[in-house]
Amino acid sequence: MRIGLIGTGRIGTFHAGVLSRHREVGSLVVADADPARAAAVAERTGATAAPSAHEVFAWGVDAVVIASATAAHAELIGRAARAGLPAFCEKPIAVDLPGTLAALREVESAGTLLQMGFMRRFDGGYLVARDLVRSGQLGRLHTVRAITSDPAPPPAAYLPLSGGLYRDCMVHDFDILRWVTGREIAEVYATGADGGPAMFREAGDVDTAAALLTLDDGTLATATATRCNGAGYDVRMELAGDLDQVAVGLDDRTPISSTEPKGPPPADKPWAGFLERFGPAYEAELDAFVRLVRGETENPCDGREALAALRVAEACEVSRREGRPVRVEEIGVG
Repeated sequence: MRIGLIGTGRIGTFHAGVLSRHREVGSLVVADADPARAAAVAERTGATAAPSAHEVFAWGVDAVVIASATAAHAELIGRAARAGLPAFCEKPIAVDLPGTLAALREVESAGTLLQMGFMRRFDGGYLVARDLVRSGQLGRLHTVRAITSDPAPPPAAYLPLSGGLYRDCMVHDFDILRWVTGREIAEVYATGADGGPAMFREAGDVDTAAALLTLDDGTLATATATRCNGAGYDVRMELAGDLDQVAVGLDDRTPISSTEPKGPPPADKPWAGFLERFGPAYEAELDAFVRLVRGETENPCDGREALAALRVAEACEVSRREGRPVRVEEIGVG
């Protein structure tokens, strides 16, 4: 199989390494807006560097992996669809609903495959949690708590392009909440704070946010996120039912300390970032994409899943701005 990879930043470079080692990938072509960066990745991985994304399509590939800057995602998804190629794309499709819907229409019109990169669906802890919820071992699920805490803010130049904390970061929590519970998020009540670096205020964003989410069966969930968690990279989910409760992401590397005298000791080596914490999940989602292209499995996360998570993020933005609960159904997709 010959795969084209577009984008060789942090996640693209990681994907290049994974694909170059995959037993079913015989050839890898990489491109980036910075050709020198693509050439360096190609040299390290044994791939072929293309001068631009145009050559990736022109040279002939069996599928494309899109890890470019967010602003290019929708156009590249459409280009892959028009070429009749299966595509894997890092989230989001676009930072707004019109761009997302336009790209999805192209995919659906062409009848091609689009798998979205929500890697938490491939993490072992979330897989176990999903099985426990679906099997009834937790009993009636009544409370879910989701946490995403980055150890340090991103570069200031990234913030105006990111779509904001809800769309860029917490969208992972919205997706995994839907996937683990099997329920839709019906209503949100969100707020945020910008007490950190001034660059967040200058970008019209917040560095910390919280949302109360009501699921369509009445289950209550909270989702919190921050860009300023000095202890380390912390991504967890707690699920409580009337029979039992479990936690995802609670291990000897979780960056949290107990104040109890007999509590667990602090982590010797707390998680430093998303690639370290979710490395195996990123590998698993790309393996799933290769098997999807080969016709060996169903699509584990299609574009409509990304749309559903984005609608929740959009509802949170409206809620934060207007200071009121917002029904997700208010966020139209017509």
